[in-house]
Amino acid sequence: MDSAEIPDSGHRPPPPTGRALPFTIKLKPLYLLSILVLLLAISFSISKTHYHKKLILRLSISPHTYFLKKLLTLLRPTTLNTSKNPIHTTPYCVLWMAPFLSGGGYSSEAWSYILALSEHSLKKDSIFSLKIEQHGDLENLEFWEGLPLEMRNLAIELHQTECRLNETVVVCHSEPGAWYPPLFDTIPCPPIGYNGHFKAVIGRTMFETDRVNAEHVKRCNLLDFVWVPTDFHVKSFTQSGVDPLKIVKIVQPVDLEFFDPLKYEPLELGSIGNLVMGSSLNGSNMGKQFVFLSIFKWEYRKGWDVLLRSYLREFSGGDDVALHLLTNPYHSDRDFGNKIVEYVEDSDLEEPRDGWARVYVIDEHIAQVDMPRLYKAANGFVLPSRGEGWGRPIVEAMAMELPVIATNWSGPTEFMTEENSYPLPVDRMSEVTEGPFKGHLWAEPCVAKLQMLMRHVIRNHEEAKAKGRRARDDMMGRFSPEVVAGIVSDHIKHIIDQRL
Repeated sequence: MDSAEIPDSGHRPPPPTGRALPFTIKLKPLYLLSILVLLLAISFSISKTHYHKKLILRLSISPHTYFLKKLLTLLRPTTLNTSKNPIHTTPYCVLWMAPFLSGGGYSSEAWSYILALSEHSLKKDSIFSLKIEQHGDLENLEFWEGLPLEMRNLAIELHQTECRLNETVVVCHSEPGAWYPPLFDTIPCPPIGYNGHFKAVIGRTMFETDRVNAEHVKRCNLLDFVWVPTDFHVKSFTQSGVDPLKIVKIVQPVDLEFFDPLKYEPLELGSIGNLVMGSSLNGSNMGKQFVFLSIFKWEYRKGWDVLLRSYLREFSGGDDVALHLLTNPYHSDRDFGNKIVEYVEDSDLEEPRDGWARVYVIDEHIAQVDMPRLYKAANGFVLPSRGEGWGRPIVEAMAMELPVIATNWSGPTEFMTEENSYPLPVDRMSEVTEGPFKGHLWAEPCVAKLQMLMRHVIRNHEEAKAKGRRARDDMMGRFSPEVVAGIVSDHIKHIIDQRL
């Protein structure tokens, strides 16, 4: 988009302020009949296929296919509760637009807010109802099917909430490139641009580097408020040029009832991981090894190279230790095992006399309902990232009472302390050399210190366990759903009160 372009330029006139969301279209009877015939063909010919499941997923909480969803619901059996909301008596509405179906970081964060606010509204009278719409990323069928049934039911229920324009606060929960007008193919947020017909428009976003680029600063300043998760972001957004009066720190909740170590038995790691470095162990010996877990998408920012270098320098095949990596592609293929082997072969690392320490890759999808069991199977969590917006796997590991080693920079500085974790020092700042954030700076974690901390955690098991317990206590005190839902609700109420 040209820097001088006005965001609403060329956009159709907005509907009257009393009009309800979603915005449906009027269709001629013949066109409706054609659509019905097409859907019947789909239902009877490919009702069991992956494509059909994907179509249903897109229709589940998609804002532009309301009438299609109604027809398709009649054509398919379902175990989901698709009943409409009861009549809402709350005078206002919050339309939360986010990548609820993607399974990525923004998706997980958006779900954490929606679950917290839904539970909060049951305990305390709320002046607003909730509506959700898919926005900002692609749909992931595996992620949707891996959600607990009650979450899927809630998604469909909240999607059916009706809102009036002039009574609605819109939350655009995504990276700013997805906001109106979007820089890529996605449903725009806010849906009709910045015409002043909504009560307010809020952006929820974050960055993993030391700054925000100029285009995103411009987009942030078009909104009424910008929610960021940490003090780190308040500073970096302000220094980048975002109006400080618009910036509000809203921390992220973690579901402490779901991520509760007392509720779960460990996941059997031997059945899901592929050994890519080191020699295999028999079943009896596998239970004796110290397990480090790391969870990340496969990109340079996540510091997988720092982790492998530190781990393979510090440990060998004679150590009772294993590193399990749960990863997924990020603009790459899934051949993670060969990528790791190639990295080691091209490095200056030398194989110890008793062989490499064991490294396992988990590259299959782990359903959300099984994630607590995965954390439960580990003895420690490690992520030497170069930059994090928040660091959701870190927080989840802390909620599960795992001792955590993670880089002491960017998002995690909001919740990691010397008392509840092992903050990893930064050697220096380095420049991003490629991609949309080329020229920005991020952290280079200290390899030698990471070696020392991993060995320290193994040797000081009781200290590490105590830090894990303190970590969960801190999560409960500052980031529980109840605490964060109260913060969000209070801010939304403040916005509404100011604009009466």
